Amino acid sequence: MSPGSLVAGAHAAQVWAIVPAAGRGQRFGGAMPKQYVDVAGRPLIAHALHALLSHPAVCGAVVALAADDAWWPGWSSMDGKPLLRVDGADSRAGSVLAALGALPEQVRADDFVLVHDAARPNLGHADLGALLERGRGDPVGAILAAPVRDTLKRAGDDGGIDGTEPRERLWRALTPQLFRRLQLTRALEAAREAGVEVTDEAMAMERQGMRPLLVEGDEDNFKITTTSDLARFEFLLARRTLHGENG
Repeated sequence: MSPGSLVAGAHAAQVWAIVPAAGRGQRFGGAMPKQYVDVAGRPLIAHALHALLSHPAVCGAVVALAADDAWWPGWSSMDGKPLLRVDGADSRAGSVLAALGALPEQVRADDFVLVHDAARPNLGHADLGALLERGRGDPVGAILAAPVRDTLKRAGDDGGIDGTEPRERLWRALTPQLFRRLQLTRALEAAREAGVEVTDEAMAMERQGMRPLLVEGDEDNFKITTTSDLARFEFLLARRTLHGENG
């Protein structure tokens, strides 16, 4: 194998990650944004970043923060990999767009980029590896997701049950989500121009007529929204530490 092909192979094997973290997490409560709540001696966002950057296929990350964020510790690297900061926006889509524009020049237009929630600190390497393997083999990309297992009820205006919804083909969207840099940029810009607030990156791609793959992920890759979610993560982290697992 030639040196040139080795370089090309190394480039193809690695991706950059984007972590939108400009929000305050109002449902969580408290004066401090939830991504900075301490868990086992580290801010919550540090656990989410470590879950990404400790994977060998991820070569760096861009974090989109509020312009007036006073809690960011000023990290410029983590796990031996570059960590860049950019000012985010009022919306998730705006923050992701800002981070896409701040990616290093070596990240090409057709390269895949991961987008991961700052409040999902329990991402496993097996799930991330499965997403990368399947998503990079697809022309659009893929997202981690979990099949809906609960019975779903449709509520009426008075709080009563109007009906039961079929769940057989319903999935809950998780992160990371994996898309090509230029395709994702154009999809988010198109949604913004149409005045549509997308709640995740896949929604923006769907609006363009694209069909991302669903890659089943672990239910433990949950989003910290309430204090009970935080307690659950603390329990899982303590159990992992007790058993000597990496994380």
